[in-house]
Amino acid sequence: MAKAKKATNSAVSSAGDAVDEQLARYRSMRDFKVTAEPSGAAKWKTVEALPFVIQKHAATRLHYDFRLGWNGVLKSWAVAKGPSYNVHDRRLAVQVEDHPMEYGGFEGIIPRGQYGGGTVMVWDQGTWEPHVDVEEGLRKGSLKFGINGTKMHGNWTLVRMGGKAAQGGKPNWLLIKEHDEFERGPDDPCITEEMPNSAVTDRSLEEIATASTHVWNSKETAGESQAWYRDRARDADTASTGVKAAVRSASKPAAKGPGKLAAASAIDFSLIEKLPRERLPEFLKPQLAGETTAPPAGDEWMHELKLDGYRVQARKHGNSVELYTRSGLDWTHRMKPIAEAVKKLPVEDALLDGEVCVLDDKGLSSFARLQASFEKNEKHPLTFFVFDLLHINGHNPRNLPLRERKALLQSFVTGDADVRMSEDLVGDGTKIFHAACELHAEGIISKRADGVYSPGRSAQWVKSKCVHEQEFVVGGWVDLSNGTRGIGSLLLGYYDDAGKLIYAGRTGTGFTQKIHKMLRDKLDALEQKTMPFAAISAEGRRGAHWVKPKLVVQVRFATWTADQQVRQASYQGLREDKAADEVRREMGPPSAKHKIAASPVKADLAELKAPKKPLPKAAKVSVRDQKIALVKGSLPPSNEGSPMPAIRLTHPDKIVDPESGVTKQKLAEYLWAVAPQMLPPIADRPLSLVRCPEGSSKQCFYQKHVNHLLPKGVGSVMVADKKGGAPEPYITLNDAEALAGLAQMSVLEIHPWGSRNEHLEEPDRIIIDLDPDESLAWSTVCEAALEVRSLLDAMKLKSFVKTTGGKGLHVCFPIAPEHDFAVMKAWAHGLVQAMEKARPELYLSKMSKAARTGKIYLDYLRNERGATAVAPYSMRARAGLPVSVPLEWEELTGKERPRFTVEDFAEWRHRLASDPWNAMLLVRQKIRKDALERFAGKTKRS
Repeated sequence: MAKAKKATNSAVSSAGDAVDEQLARYRSMRDFKVTAEPSGAAKWKTVEALPFVIQKHAATRLHYDFRLGWNGVLKSWAVAKGPSYNVHDRRLAVQVEDHPMEYGGFEGIIPRGQYGGGTVMVWDQGTWEPHVDVEEGLRKGSLKFGINGTKMHGNWTLVRMGGKAAQGGKPNWLLIKEHDEFERGPDDPCITEEMPNSAVTDRSLEEIATASTHVWNSKETAGESQAWYRDRARDADTASTGVKAAVRSASKPAAKGPGKLAAASAIDFSLIEKLPRERLPEFLKPQLAGETTAPPAGDEWMHELKLDGYRVQARKHGNSVELYTRSGLDWTHRMKPIAEAVKKLPVEDALLDGEVCVLDDKGLSSFARLQASFEKNEKHPLTFFVFDLLHINGHNPRNLPLRERKALLQSFVTGDADVRMSEDLVGDGTKIFHAACELHAEGIISKRADGVYSPGRSAQWVKSKCVHEQEFVVGGWVDLSNGTRGIGSLLLGYYDDAGKLIYAGRTGTGFTQKIHKMLRDKLDALEQKTMPFAAISAEGRRGAHWVKPKLVVQVRFATWTADQQVRQASYQGLREDKAADEVRREMGPPSAKHKIAASPVKADLAELKAPKKPLPKAAKVSVRDQKIALVKGSLPPSNEGSPMPAIRLTHPDKIVDPESGVTKQKLAEYLWAVAPQMLPPIADRPLSLVRCPEGSSKQCFYQKHVNHLLPKGVGSVMVADKKGGAPEPYITLNDAEALAGLAQMSVLEIHPWGSRNEHLEEPDRIIIDLDPDESLAWSTVCEAALEVRSLLDAMKLKSFVKTTGGKGLHVCFPIAPEHDFAVMKAWAHGLVQAMEKARPELYLSKMSKAARTGKIYLDYLRNERGATAVAPYSMRARAGLPVSVPLEWEELTGKERPRFTVEDFAEWRHRLASDPWNAMLLVRQKIRKDALERFAGKTKRS
């Protein structure tokens, strides 16, 4: 794969001549005494990654200028309709003259009468990676490359046209999307219509056109405007040199405590003039943090305490200030002291991003006090913690690296009581996280120090949340709203020192179908007419059935509210080992040495020690507390008879499988129906999806990364690259509506990891995949599965079996997540090698098609990191849409291979009521030491 090459000394000496030669045509078409466009600098610096930009250009006709940075210039094509993610679209791309690198950073107006006069928007920008030799590709007319931008992703091709199209004055090319996880079908929205605004300022063409300050000015833009492509290429050494000089002094660690940044030095505001000019935005879509299972490590990350408050953008223009919530609501009238404090900041115009909080007596943010301040008019002073700078004095700093934006921010946001910096904690992310949790903070936010401000959720910001979890006594329950027998929510409480049961709120999530029945059976037996709590509000009483306070449950929650009730509570399991009268509220205040005085982020991390015990994990609490089947409380215990909610399906009658005639609508209905059984084995795990935009008979592809095409409710989990790269957002879900919504994307297979999000590196499920040769009888395959079961039984390991949706079987068994993937893969390898050695005429443990004739391949590779296996009840992307279905062991006696499909679901739907894999969710077992040693040492080089 081609890469950008570093220039040698000899190459650099002639680089200016090369740039001049490439820009000769561009310069010949312009009179630079008239036009303010840049003539292009001869000097340029090679960057590690190649930049690209797409500029939406409203000139004589609206078009999109597609530009690839190469050899110091922007290779440019005019694409009339803009790019398309549909692989069948062939977008005409007329090659135009090479443009200077400076050109790609401009967004604004080229005056009418000048060449290309009109409004220019930076519609997208990022980096590109050639997949072929670029010079040869340009010469031969076929350039393949990958793009990583804000809107543009994946693999693309530029192909030069022949015939009549090649006879014109300018070469005509076609811009074509290649097959990959980012492609879209013909029914999906067009990216240019779905995301029409600027990738830099989120403004429309009309808004840019009204900003008269955005006009090409060669004196202001010469040289400095090159920073756009260096920022994009993450070449921190060449981006905005003046501002970086100030940052070096502002980002040195303080003498006291390695975890804090020093106070900022004053910054010369003349340096701000070098940033791109813009009109003060009304409101910008905020950047959001993705989830991660472990705080990132490395000097490239900056960390902040996660504040429990309201996200706010403060817009200052002269003596006027507006405060907007995350969704853009104007809350200025609700936070007048903050508005007054922002008004006093020594800048003319600014847009600040931060969090408004109320601090408790320990200096930590308290959502309970914040609620009381707004809802009960209690007098709790508000504090605005500012953590990002989005605009300053008519200039756009959002393309600067975060560390530089922070340095600018620190120059005018001081330690005021009402407005202050959210300080940065630099160092090992894990240690900082443990220290934050020991202080009973909500968690930490980790941000890439070199990251630009990118609206929406991205992997550049990730959050690590501290867990709040304890036991509660059940004092009652509320019925399900759909009238079926089960638990709508549990009413929780704890005993105070006087022996009174104090009401602590409700939990209505975390219940599987079996847990619904189990809890309801227990609570029915304890039902009484008397309310057991010392006091409870009328709202708390509504719909309640009271019980004797005997049952104890484990509950995970976000925090305590102002009414002293749990917030965002989720049922984790039954604590049958805990007496109800022993349950107390667990406050756990930090010791004196951990107190924070003036600021919630001024703890000296040198004095903070990581907890001696790891944070509690759900898997260690009870048999049923592994967060199996998280269905958001909106999912009834069974979807039998429960109407599917309105799910967005474009062309619901589109056929996704020609053989059976199954449509998008029918696929969505199937996924909704099996959700109660399908979610438990896949919830809270990274997933790989097989998408078939043109149906099961055409080309399909895997998608594992999160993108904006995914339906509402699909989440993300940050997964570190096994080669040591930066964590990336993988797909995860635990919501029935999101599962059904995958039909919109023509998802025909769902494959979970063998580990959960909370312990990604330690699998809790082992699969032996029996893949037989076509010639083998079904009874032989069943015999092999029973032999695997017998081996596992001898090791006291309970196992389960299911069809694969193909010709084989999966034997699966749960284990405690105590060994990493390498150990468990080696163990599984040893197990299948032992079977092969005992019966070499039947079994094969090597992936060899040639040697598989008349044998069963025992695939153990499903148990390595990142490997997946098809989920129970998942369709297969094959003709007829067969389904992988759990079986009872007793069913492995027939002579005919069972076949289940989406089309005949009505015929086998009754199996859901007695799903044998439900029992797997209640099994807790470990591989004993002797059993581990028996096979872990059996592996040999294959």
